[in-house]
Amino acid sequence: MIKDIYLKKKLASSWFSLLQQTICYEFEKIETDFGKKTKQKPKYFEKTSWKKSIKKNEGGGTYAIIRNGLVFDSVGVNFSEVTGTFHKKFRSQVLGATKNPNYWASGISVVAHMKNPKIPAMHFNTRFIVTSKNWFGGGMDATPCISDSNETKLFHNKIKVMCNKHNKNYYPKYKKWCDNYFYLPHRKETRGIGGIFFDHKRDNWKKDFNFIKDVGLCFLDCTKTIIKEKIYKKWTKKQKNGQLIKRGRYVEFNLLYDRGTKFGLHTDGRVEAILMSLPPTAEWK
Repeated sequence: MIKDIYLKKKLASSWFSLLQQTICYEFEKIETDFGKKTKQKPKYFEKTSWKKSIKKNEGGGTYAIIRNGLVFDSVGVNFSEVTGTFHKKFRSQVLGATKNPNYWASGISVVAHMKNPKIPAMHFNTRFIVTSKNWFGGGMDATPCISDSNETKLFHNKIKVMCNKHNKNYYPKYKKWCDNYFYLPHRKETRGIGGIFFDHKRDNWKKDFNFIKDVGLCFLDCTKTIIKEKIYKKWTKKQKNGQLIKRGRYVEFNLLYDRGTKFGLHTDGRVEAILMSLPPTAEWK
């Protein structure tokens, strides 16, 4: 059992950083392979390092973005490792922060909005947070604008198989949590087809960390599989317009309800990295 909190922080942040590099590599490969086959010029990740504070040593991170790519309309893959003190109004919302407002946090977040409306938007994040308590959180979900029952079944089956390796209760529990979390009450609709969502995971650090690593690898596998299935399919103007409307719902959720967005803004995170989840274009109806 790993008891040293410094070692836990180091292992978690190192994994999140490595996963960021792995996902960027795999996504660039998808983009370049598509470019070769269609004889078009692919886009590559623009990577920017940032620091939370100029005056204090409070950490920072790296955000990597592809804009207007061949496959990815926009995709952000962000890593961060930061420290600080929670604002008074926010402390009651964070586990362990009322006892100790100081925090350390590291994580990775990915949001991919696709050029082809037949490919769903994909989202994933995992994090490790330390206050007077320490825990993991995260999840993954998909937001299609065109219903595809086979794709939904494949996505959820891959997640279920991964979860069952660790605990057969995880998938039904975290799927329900995801369905409840990614819900827009003012629209009375879910954001997409769900996935899994979990927070305050602190049962057994070593087992929890192994689960966190598998969540990241499962997301990458799901995303690559779904993209490759539909990457060369043609779409219509009507389908593209439908994608823009669905993106509007995505924006509404992220700005009104998303915990990650609120956490980033309340901890003085990099605004560009926090808002990279928003699509490049959207419409409202």
